Amino acid sequence: MTEAAAVRRSRLTPEREAELYTAVLDLLREVGYDALTMDAVATRTRASKATLYRQWGGKAELVVKALRHHKPLKFSDVDTGTLRGDFLALAARQDDCRMEQDSALMRGLAMAAHGNPDLLKAFREWLVEPEMDELRRVLRRGVDRGEIRADNPAMPFVMHMLIGAFAARTMIDELPPTQAFLHAYIDAVVLPALGA
Repeated sequence: MTEAAAVRRSRLTPEREAELYTAVLDLLREVGYDALTMDAVATRTRASKATLYRQWGGKAELVVKALRHHKPLKFSDVDTGTLRGDFLALAARQDDCRMEQDSALMRGLAMAAHGNPDLLKAFREWLVEPEMDELRRVLRRGVDRGEIRADNPAMPFVMHMLIGAFAARTMIDELPPTQAFLHAYIDAVVLPALGA
């Protein structure tokens, strides 16, 4: 990126950026990804489309960065001293109501990503890869503390297990994910798979 482009991209204050991200997520919940337009975001946020494109490049990056910005807690922000404590603290980062809303939003975006290469690429770059890196640090701490073996074959699949819990809860039980469900799932599935 050129120096001029970097200066242009940094004009938004953190407060304004947070306001834009909130508006994007509100619109996303109202109309879904496919019907969300940069025109609608510009109108809702009283921003120009040129500013939106200059700052984020397009709808996919804007949506995924809005999701990333509104994550209440990152994996790397948690260190309770035990692997179980870390997983339970991560599960507790959202209350049941917000978890239900975000679960519905993520299901819709996952469906949209199947038909939209730009959205899938943005998901991988701005959500999946950073989350995987953070989870690896949590697991590495568990290895360093002697809670799990470094060669445990389940370690590469922990993110799959966690995401699967969210998706399967609604599909199988017709219920949203809750704190109680995630705590039970972590104790019954994730930790035993890791031998912790």
